[in-house]
Amino acid sequence: MNNTSCPVSGRFDPAAPPVIEAENLCKTFKGASRAALDSVTLKIPRGVIFGMLGPNGAGKTTLLSILCGLLKPSSGRVRVDGKDIVTQASSVKRLLGVVPQEPAIYPALTARENLEYFGRMQGITGEHLQVRVRECLRLGELKDVENQRVEHYSGGYKRRLNLVIGLIHEPQILILDEPTVAIDPHSRSFIHQRLRELHARGVSIVMSTHQMDEAEQLCHHIAIINQGKIVTQGSLDALLESQRSGSIQAQMEQPPPPSFQGVLQRIPGVLEAYLDGRCFLVTTDDPEQTAVAVLGAVKLTGIPLVSLKFGTASLEQVFLSLTEHPLEQ
Repeated sequence: MNNTSCPVSGRFDPAAPPVIEAENLCKTFKGASRAALDSVTLKIPRGVIFGMLGPNGAGKTTLLSILCGLLKPSSGRVRVDGKDIVTQASSVKRLLGVVPQEPAIYPALTARENLEYFGRMQGITGEHLQVRVRECLRLGELKDVENQRVEHYSGGYKRRLNLVIGLIHEPQILILDEPTVAIDPHSRSFIHQRLRELHARGVSIVMSTHQMDEAEQLCHHIAIINQGKIVTQGSLDALLESQRSGSIQAQMEQPPPPSFQGVLQRIPGVLEAYLDGRCFLVTTDDPEQTAVAVLGAVKLTGIPLVSLKFGTASLEQVFLSLTEHPLEQ
């Protein structure tokens, strides 16, 4: 994929220390049958939009909660801008803006009142607070509704307010958990544009998402988490390139029977096989040799093959090849 729609700003320095670094993070909740996080080590480069991807229940929200200091790990360590998130918590708090998945806003208050309240919670007072409130209302394009109670807002406007509340204290690092879930396309596009603008100003952004197109459009670096473990991390371009040499994509004239996925999986050399309607994806260490057997399996179905090519075309295909379960919407 060509990621030129969201180039890394000139502020990005690959030699710079990571803006967030996690070492051997583990988290087990009381009564759970397995760890929510299992020895997670992660480096988030400074000056990028970093995407955290994973199936439902993979550990994304738990990891983000630990990275921003809302949850303590069972073991392991997190540093934010070189500061320990436990022993230097007050310094870290000033650096971070947090936008939770469920809007953290008071519905009985207006947008202005919400911003004033959360600004005071961050220690902002007086004229400085009013300047920040006006700027956040501008960023969220909420000026026309600033004095309306939030309970009357649409879902998209609540998301906008949720975003700018996280920006009230001008954080250097913004952490967002599913910032565009369940909103209309216009509001989603609006939030995407604001995130690009913040990134261009030098804000490092970490976000989780279930939407592969969103991650491809916005993110420069990606980590995929599955069952509490990081299964891959790195730049988006490098991640896509690493998969191209080991996969076969094909499209058939009509959907084969569900049992065809098992047929593909049993071919010698096939590591994983995924079937989605008329299309399938096979990962293998020897694509050229495996392709011969794959073509033979297709022929036995009696369904004509429309196309076959080597290489992964999208982040979603990479995601499916690296996680145990298909993406849940």
